[in-house]
Amino acid sequence: MRTRLVMAGLVLLLTPADPARSQAIEPVCPSPHDRTVAITFDDLPYTRAGDAGGQELAAVARATNEAILAGLAVRNVPAIGFVVERRVQALGEIGQTLLEPWNTGQFELGNHSANHPDSNTLDVDAFRREVIDGEATIRPMVEKAGRTLRFFRFPYNHLGDTDQRREAFERGTWRTRLSSRGIHHRYVGFDAAYERALARSDTAMVRRIEDAYIDYSRVEIAYYADLNRKVLGCEPPGILLLHANRINAATIDRILGLFRSTSYRFVSLEEAQAHPAYRQPPRFATKFGPMWGYRWARERDLKVDGSKEEEPPAWVTQYTDPDAPL
Repeated sequence: MRTRLVMAGLVLLLTPADPARSQAIEPVCPSPHDRTVAITFDDLPYTRAGDAGGQELAAVARATNEAILAGLAVRNVPAIGFVVERRVQALGEIGQTLLEPWNTGQFELGNHSANHPDSNTLDVDAFRREVIDGEATIRPMVEKAGRTLRFFRFPYNHLGDTDQRREAFERGTWRTRLSSRGIHHRYVGFDAAYERALARSDTAMVRRIEDAYIDYSRVEIAYYADLNRKVLGCEPPGILLLHANRINAATIDRILGLFRSTSYRFVSLEEAQAHPAYRQPPRFATKFGPMWGYRWARERDLKVDGSKEEEPPAWVTQYTDPDAPL
């Protein structure tokens, strides 16, 4: 399994094909000294619930949520958790219980679909069903608390592989903003390697993976900040995508510390997406889910050498080889 954390000061090849067009859609830049980032989590209440033995994962899911929320609270960081309904149901009664702390204070719940499908494979009616069914647990919770369910995140960051599908999805709000479109720092994570090390009770490897994860995070944070400055002429608010899993629970304070050490201020997703760069939805279709730095480059006819982005250490990928014996 290929693991990836996307977010570092590597040299990029940017070739403007149409300077006039690029200048015409340049966003307004904030103060260069005001670096901000919104923290988001996908696959709540627990990223492995519903995949295998969901009922048996209740204790792990509880511990994961508690550690993540505690880490955010210590640093007074707002965050939003995007919920997959089938993961709630797979955990049974505790599924909704784990979401309750995410529905208070600086925390917020968002919709991540009912079953986490690839929207590229769905017609508009099926996609609408995924959005609406994804609200089954969280909409009553949010409304009971006097709040509004405001955000939907596309699974896999897939916004439509054809212009027809992309435009239909973008128009079809169905009560919830099809938003959170500004992801440009994304953790797909070292999750598989970490879970394998935990299964083997290999404490040394657990620590090694955590350290590699943080080192790679540092590189990727800098990479995407540099990419966005070169593409946009400024650094818009970052939107960090983490998953509700055990490696993020174990390292949340160190991850937040990376941003603090480079003068980032933590903001809500709403504040981050108020930046002009995020107001215009993508105008091209792709079957992939590239980070927004690459999407913005394409919108501006800029050529980006994506091979300059650093890959995770090879040993991490090798450690996740399913044929390697436990």
